[in-house]
Amino acid sequence: MANFKPNPDDRSDNVEKLQDMVQNTIQNIEEADDSLEIATGEQRQQIKQKNRRREESIEAFRNEIQDESAARTNGFSDEK
Repeated sequence: MANFKPNPDDRSDNVEKLQDMVQNTIQNIEEADDSLEIATGEQRQQIKQKNRRREESIEAFRNEIQDESAARTNGFSDEK
């Protein structure tokens, strides 16, 4: 059997990736809000629900950004 060695955990660009995810999600919310003007009743409800979930995701991304920034400052030494 081959000797398997996992790749090292590279967290060096996680903050930037998370920030991009926040920006993309905000853009998706804005585009969905624009589509509310032409949406039917059921579609409007679905869009609003999806945007609520997107807002929750943004909150989670921002918390993760704080965690990753702290880990970066501490040299990523607090890994589990």
